[in-house]
Amino acid sequence: MPPKRRGPLQTVQRETDDIKRKMDVLVQQAAKPDASDGTETLERCKELQRAVEEIMKTLKKLSKVLRYQFFPWPHRMAGPSSSQTEQESEEENSDEQDESSEDEDAEEEVQDDDDANSGDEDADIGPTATGQGSVSYIALSAFTGQEEGDLSIQVVFGEVLKVLSKNKDGWWLAQNSKGQKGLVPKTFLKMASLLDSERENEDEGENATDVLSAMGAIPPGFRPSTLSRLLEEGRSYRASHFIQPKLSQSQLSFKDLHMEPDTVHGRPSRVSLTLTLWSCRMIPPPGVGLQVLSRHVRLCAFNGSQVLSNIHTVRATYNSKIPKTWSFSPRMTGMRPCLLDGDCFLRCDSESPDLGILFELGVTYIRNSTGERGDLSCGWAFLKLFDESGAPIALLTQELTIHGGTPFEKDTDMDTTSTKRGYPTGVFQQMLLSRKIPKLVVKHKSVNTRSRELLNLLPDTVVGSLSTLHLLATYRQILADALLLDRITMYNADLICSSVLASFPDVLDQPDLMDAFRKSWTESWSNLRRSEKRDINVLKQMFVSVFMGSVYPLLYSVEMPAPCWADEEVESQRARFIYSPSQKTSVQTLLSSQCSHQAFDIAQVTYDLINSAQL
Repeated sequence: MPPKRRGPLQTVQRETDDIKRKMDVLVQQAAKPDASDGTETLERCKELQRAVEEIMKTLKKLSKVLRYQFFPWPHRMAGPSSSQTEQESEEENSDEQDESSEDEDAEEEVQDDDDANSGDEDADIGPTATGQGSVSYIALSAFTGQEEGDLSIQVVFGEVLKVLSKNKDGWWLAQNSKGQKGLVPKTFLKMASLLDSERENEDEGENATDVLSAMGAIPPGFRPSTLSRLLEEGRSYRASHFIQPKLSQSQLSFKDLHMEPDTVHGRPSRVSLTLTLWSCRMIPPPGVGLQVLSRHVRLCAFNGSQVLSNIHTVRATYNSKIPKTWSFSPRMTGMRPCLLDGDCFLRCDSESPDLGILFELGVTYIRNSTGERGDLSCGWAFLKLFDESGAPIALLTQELTIHGGTPFEKDTDMDTTSTKRGYPTGVFQQMLLSRKIPKLVVKHKSVNTRSRELLNLLPDTVVGSLSTLHLLATYRQILADALLLDRITMYNADLICSSVLASFPDVLDQPDLMDAFRKSWTESWSNLRRSEKRDINVLKQMFVSVFMGSVYPLLYSVEMPAPCWADEEVESQRARFIYSPSQKTSVQTLLSSQCSHQAFDIAQVTYDLINSAQL
């Protein structure tokens, strides 16, 4: 029999269970008719209250320790002298000897660094008497050295650079983890202590998750959702950002837009595929203290250390009769919403040998006691797209094992019930155990000729719903016309007067508006002749006409509620407003006094190439 795990969180769990038992006994004794004076009962209640407060303090400390265990952000480290190689090796050896003691005082040292780094960032750094001359910085983006003496940066999760000196021209002398030194522009770096302060909000989410786990409200493998947090940070991981053109290294042309001679030339990417989310099995449900608002899967391109694409979300269908099974693409009359469509596409041009697709199973919940909303990760799965020899994987139905924790944690179980009695040795017992392991079933499909032509018109890296593929391809063709044909010169960066180019990315981030656009597009498509359906100029004109007559007025209407994820009431109000017969727009209704819209902003009708293009 394997030894029982006795971690700090398990100790808190046992103490919590002990308090629950004492509370039940106290309630039963107080309910008896012959109960004694209430003074004793009051004292026992105060004792239980003090025990609960001690557990809460322990959980707060534990959350901070876990944070630095799984996300070891750097602190101030000793910097070697730039002139003496022997002194460098001596300092490195001393750092290694003190590493164990530094780990014990990690939390205190990080606090010290916050105080030390609060000074003037642009002050010159020189070696001090104690040898503490360098400061740790995080690389914000990749940088390729252009001249001799430059230090190239390859962004990896948790990688840091030690800044040895700062020049007034903005080029800083830095050293990477391999000991290589060179000049790096300061705009590519950020002080580690500043990133620590940015992660304070994450501490609150991690603390809440530990509390819910200790109370038994969620399984032990659940964590705060990593991908949901990235989506909330801004537009960097949204489709509206990745659909934009990407500038070349010279920033004078476009890397992913080419005309040949007056039509867009499709670009193949290293990975260009379609897949179908089929089902999830044996997913542990949350406890009774949480009300689940949404069950969903978020997917993106991933190389084992960082997210490479936008994050696409597919909402799962839940059946209370089968609480541990999620399904996708439900059957329904009419058009299936793209949020429920399990058919997806992915393009990625990364050359990483570990390139694959990251799937994060998540739930959006609300606590019944406090009304607090949050996003939890129910586990994650990774589909590697290339084998050890670099060949693409076979087109098969994949059953991916769902792991607990986050993609940066290792060997975290979704549920401990399967290992309480040890691992079975018999074949039959192993088969029974395999049925209890959480699985994500994904069908990896080949791309037909028509879909491949449309995929090649998209950016080199993007993920999305297959039902919107034709709209995205048409938008990219309209974008190419405006940027490559209609501009006076390639050096012109003036604002482009186009409501479609300016506002379609915003519609792309709102699935209900995309569904309304798809519905109007399908109705107009059915009225075209067969020859017109193959004429790209006709399709581009229809795209502009349908977009401006259907979703553009809705996007800036003050009467429609703002989008709110997993809010059933808001989603119902928006659906009634979008599909209301009174919302059929025309020039007369748009100009009438009864039609209310947001205050005019020049950004609604102009496309800003400088701020929109990807670097």
